[in-house]
Amino acid sequence: MRYISTRGHQDRNTFCEILLEGLAPDGGLYVPEIYPQVDAATLDRWRGLPYAQLAFEIISLYADDIPLDDLKSICARTYTPEVFGSDAIVPVRALSPGVHIAGLSNGPTLAFKDMAMQLLGNLLDYELARRGEELNIVGATSGDTGSAAEYAMRGKRRIRVFMMSPHGRMSAFQQAQMFSLHDDNIHNIAVDGVFDDCQDIVKVISGDAEFKRNHRIGAVNSINWARLVAQVVYYFWAYFRVAPDNGTSVDFTVPSGNFGNVCAGHVARMMGLPISRLVVATNENDVLDEFFRTGLYRVRGRDDTLETSSPSMDISKASNLERFLFDLLGRDAGRTGSLMVDHLRQHSAFDLGDDTVFAQAADRYGFQSGRSTHADRLATIRECWQRYDTLIDPHTADAVKVAGARAEPQTPMIVLETALPVKFAATIEEAVGQVAPRPARFEGIEQLPKRFAVLPADPAVIRAFIAEKLLARVC
Repeated sequence: MRYISTRGHQDRNTFCEILLEGLAPDGGLYVPEIYPQVDAATLDRWRGLPYAQLAFEIISLYADDIPLDDLKSICARTYTPEVFGSDAIVPVRALSPGVHIAGLSNGPTLAFKDMAMQLLGNLLDYELARRGEELNIVGATSGDTGSAAEYAMRGKRRIRVFMMSPHGRMSAFQQAQMFSLHDDNIHNIAVDGVFDDCQDIVKVISGDAEFKRNHRIGAVNSINWARLVAQVVYYFWAYFRVAPDNGTSVDFTVPSGNFGNVCAGHVARMMGLPISRLVVATNENDVLDEFFRTGLYRVRGRDDTLETSSPSMDISKASNLERFLFDLLGRDAGRTGSLMVDHLRQHSAFDLGDDTVFAQAADRYGFQSGRSTHADRLATIRECWQRYDTLIDPHTADAVKVAGARAEPQTPMIVLETALPVKFAATIEEAVGQVAPRPARFEGIEQLPKRFAVLPADPAVIRAFIAEKLLARVC
């Protein structure tokens, strides 16, 4: 398997090469040259596998430069009951008639990001040891990516993490999870701005070839293909739990801000998993909903990016949309790059509404969308609690609300859970009038001493901070 850039860079890289690289040299995102195809016989063989074995089978199709025994061992030590709380790893439960929830939030940081980040940490550790190298990870988070990355990488002597987050825009629990870590290889940067500012800085640093080379910079955001392919696994897993046979199609509704989670569903569908529709659920920051309804992709500025009660989706630049656009446009790298660079730089938007190719987003690729508001969130959390004795977090509530509007009686609908409710305690208490339960290991986390730096949304300042910390380590 070889990987190409969505913007046309000519090198054909292996899995382990792009694992350490992040963005392609031309600023594009890596995608496989082809999506491996899964037939009915393979689906039959995979249906009864434990989660770790299923992960091995799927990831081995993309990571053929890792010896099979090594990859099997990595998957086996990643997806364990000790890390994810049960033998199921991803329990799938019925919520209401025809609607199911895939429980993705039982890992170390109580969010779905653990599903991929735990694997990514072990893959990076393996490959760096094999090469005798080290890596400095620069990332951005709107809430859950940061803590998942830091918990996966903490204590790994070959890896250091520099994680940016929007100052004051995460929940108290999310902040505490990150800022209470005092490991020497973890550095938290609270950026005076919104998530999109953090994400832009990551791209600037990743695009600075000299800085990236001199300081061995890598990425763990969903721009990293290895993270995305790990998320493909739970689409297959959830499908097997809900579909009675491999001839049954299902729908997925996915809360989405940066488009990484639902892009993994697109990959699973392209591989041959019988997914009828991929429904994108947004909050009031509805850039993706607007795109899938109208064909207009319109990036909002800092002042127009709203602070909501589902903060991990307070995003107006969906990085991973580029991977889908590449497929939608017939893998035309020139046009993909033109839209993602020239049009967005000049107009902060592009419009495919009058392009016949846009109809394929729904007709050929199964994409639909919907949005949810704070009032919707509260009502959905309350209804799930009162009618179904199930407490869900605000992001999952956005998806449940949209799923209810899009569900069709003949097709099972699977909602992907984002996080456990305790991460968003204030909204849960507002919705149901009581405090969300929290695991004992997180009691009092908000009161722990915190270590972080507050810096302006300036790539030069962030670069200097990273260089200073790395120099101090050497000295």
